[in-house]
Amino acid sequence: MSLSHFTAYPTMPRQLLITLLLSVFIALLGIGIIVPVMPVFAESLGAGGLALGFIIAAFSLARGICQPVVGNLSDRWGRKGFLLGGLAIFALVGYLLPAASSMGALLLIRCLHGVGSAMIVPVAMAYVGDHAQVGSEGRYMGLLNIAIFTGIGGGPLLGGLFTDLWGMASAFYAMAALSMLAWFLVLVQIPAVAPTPSTKPVRNIGVYKSLRIMLASRRTVGILLARLSTMIIMVPTMAFLPLLMHSLFAASALQIGVVITVRTLVNAVLQFPCGRLADRFDKVLLLRLGALVISTVMCLVPLAGSFSTLLILFAILGCGEALIWPTLGALATEEGRLYGQGNMMGVFNLAMSAGVFSGALGAGFSTDFFGLHWSFFLIGILVLALTMFACHLISPLQDHSAR
Repeated sequence: MSLSHFTAYPTMPRQLLITLLLSVFIALLGIGIIVPVMPVFAESLGAGGLALGFIIAAFSLARGICQPVVGNLSDRWGRKGFLLGGLAIFALVGYLLPAASSMGALLLIRCLHGVGSAMIVPVAMAYVGDHAQVGSEGRYMGLLNIAIFTGIGGGPLLGGLFTDLWGMASAFYAMAALSMLAWFLVLVQIPAVAPTPSTKPVRNIGVYKSLRIMLASRRTVGILLARLSTMIIMVPTMAFLPLLMHSLFAASALQIGVVITVRTLVNAVLQFPCGRLADRFDKVLLLRLGALVISTVMCLVPLAGSFSTLLILFAILGCGEALIWPTLGALATEEGRLYGQGNMMGVFNLAMSAGVFSGALGAGFSTDFFGLHWSFFLIGILVLALTMFACHLISPLQDHSAR
């Protein structure tokens, strides 16, 4: 992606956009590095399927609780301080994780990790939403998603390589170093500016009142439900995937990293063109198509018997997610003009965390009671059903007079 793409969005200062995207990329690269390591590290501390689900859920629960509060406050106080705080927490977590010697300590550290995460992605989305022009919301969110997915996608490949060469602790320390690099970049390059005028009509409304207002709209509820349902697959396709690959063909850490990376990098490459599609075509139709793709892949993953088959399936999964992410981001940006971008993105990411939390617990229970293979199939069916219902609520054919 060349810098010429940024000239299409003159309302957002180039320095702010480039720095924001680069900082998010570096921070998410650090998160991605520990993806192939965490399940194995948790197992070394005695975690089973359900316990692993709780470890992942702890991160999502802490992040979910904090995101609406952070989003609401960032509309009032500005966004830079929250980004700096979140990145500092990420760096601290990277140093604390290798020292964890029990499940209890690991749960506490993952909760702290979730608090830091609540200060980064929602605030970055609010930054972008502040400047998104009407009719270009999908492209703006596509650009941000490129930074998110190239970071998360490149991380597992590096994490697998570091683990194979220098052990698990090296992946955690790499996350800490990258987080500090992003912290310094934000500190030096992003100006401390107040929220834009688009957020002023609602910025003094408290988080609970703003949440009640949002949930009174069927369209907003549909967007949040779609975000929740499409995120349910994240746990089985990220955290439980290493366990599945080990059971299928004794995969190495590098192979696990490659499969996760291909899925996420395909997603990243397609973000900008899919964002343009979201700006030009029926967003509900794109959501339905993306949900069908990811649900089908989920049901097929346990049937894959080789590394190459899984690689192809996860590339297709990335294509389906590329349709979903910028489309939902564009819809959330439109709603943010009503409620304040920080408010909307905080609640939007709360729905994401709720989806990951539900997926973590659901995958943990279904793995312990039905087996790891059945877990993928059951979650695929659930995601499809919930997303189709969400699209029904979002559809313009519905009566949204409650707005």
